[in-house]
Amino acid sequence: MSESVIVAQCLEWLALRRIFAWRNNTGACKLDGRWLRYGHPGSGDILGILPNGLFLSVECKTPVGRQSKPQKLFQSMVEKNGGVYLVARSAADLERHFIEDPRLASVGLNV
Repeated sequence: MSESVIVAQCLEWLALRRIFAWRNNTGACKLDGRWLRYGHPGSGDILGILPNGLFLSVECKTPVGRQSKPQKLFQSMVEKNGGVYLVARSAADLERHFIEDPRLASVGLNV
């Protein structure tokens, strides 16, 4: 399964539970002869706000995918500032995080 399919499935899982989340793109493109960077380097594939007000960042990876150094740095900053950062390899993996992670217990989802 490709990373883009995993992202789509995770976004659908979040939407079905009415969690405010969106696809987050980062990269660069050439515009009028200049390079324009967009997004924060290392930020998650999905960003959102949990019902309890916490910031959510989900990095979607294939079963063999690994976080880059900028992604690990972004994870550290999110967690240091009280946000929730998850690495999900499937929608089922995302659901597992919501069931097992004590930081998400107060979200009160019926998963």
